[in-house]
Amino acid sequence: MKKISHNTLTFNYLCLILLFGVFSCAPQSEQSGASTATDDGQIDKVTADADWDNLLIRNSGWFGGDGIFAVPMDGAEFKQANEKTKTLFIFSDSVVADTVGETIEKKDFKMVHNCIAYLDGSEPDPSKFEFFINKDADGKPTSLFVPNTPNTKPGEYYWMGDGFVNVEMDSTLYIFAYPVKDTIIPGSFFEFEQTGVHLIAIPKGSKPPFKEQRQLETPFFFPLENWNKVTMGSGILVNTEWAGAPNPDGYIYIMGVGGTNQGLVMARVKPREFEQFEKWEFADGPNWTTDFTKTKPVTRYISHEMSLSPMPDGRFILAHQYFGMEQQVAIQIAKNPAGPYFPVRKVWNCREWEQDFDYFSYNAKGFPHLSKPGELLISYNVNSLDFWNDILKEPRLCRPRFFRLKL
Repeated sequence: MKKISHNTLTFNYLCLILLFGVFSCAPQSEQSGASTATDDGQIDKVTADADWDNLLIRNSGWFGGDGIFAVPMDGAEFKQANEKTKTLFIFSDSVVADTVGETIEKKDFKMVHNCIAYLDGSEPDPSKFEFFINKDADGKPTSLFVPNTPNTKPGEYYWMGDGFVNVEMDSTLYIFAYPVKDTIIPGSFFEFEQTGVHLIAIPKGSKPPFKEQRQLETPFFFPLENWNKVTMGSGILVNTEWAGAPNPDGYIYIMGVGGTNQGLVMARVKPREFEQFEKWEFADGPNWTTDFTKTKPVTRYISHEMSLSPMPDGRFILAHQYFGMEQQVAIQIAKNPAGPYFPVRKVWNCREWEQDFDYFSYNAKGFPHLSKPGELLISYNVNSLDFWNDILKEPRLCRPRFFRLKL
């Protein structure tokens, strides 16, 4: 097992590089205690969703992890899921055990850097929700996705970004992946760093462990505004007719985070050119440029995972954790993915912070195809800065929490 400075992960991502390998959430006994108050007092706009919360309260196998991204395997990102819909859930650092009790000793569980699960249908039905935990030659849990590119260095591992099914590329499943290595950074609390941005391509019909996968190195890990590097793939908007977008323009929009004050970087590309990185265009104020070094953030104070979804009236709603790891989940509205974005509106107060001095929340995002009409289902993660002690007291600390936002 790694030291807490490695495995709590989030703090580094939010403050230095990228926020992807942390954990989620709070004790089951606190499920009914989540605040539903917005900053203007309209408490009827948000409601805790216990059914989705309870889907990830587990006693064996996977019992904690962060992420999470949800990918409809038919590519219908913005069509309401039905009984035939299969959704891929992508998790980063996760805790896996054979059995879970009220107290867990370290020997009883193992952390893997990534794993997946599938849900059949549109409802959070535990009988239709199944994890795939990869196993090594000795039958022990291990990470599903492992870096294997020409420039991969020994000891690197993946944290996961967003993904989508590209219908125009023979329904290839694309998932962003971030190579990370353990390292000692002088003067830093953290003992790991991100080394790049990769893209995993999985052909239609491939089953886990996805032996047919291809791993592509991208140039989209670059400095911005003399601050930390931009990391692309923090969220994906598939603004196409086949995805169910109400006003499609035919582009795939890829979001990234970097620069000062958690800047949101926006790129776009046509679906058939997705692997042609030289054709990606980046927002540069009101214009678009293929020179990604000239890009400018379209808004700020966001988190390293997020979602951007079209609304029926033609606008777009950005859901994120306010300023990376603040206590509130926030939304912003825009008429165009490249902005301008209206001011932040805080819609949910993550009260898990009140339960323990070390708890913090991060990486909120929406799931439009799993949402009811007129709503957006949103999740966020919670972790502890004292993870290895707190998980022994509360084994189910690490799991997502969900609420519904009325649009």
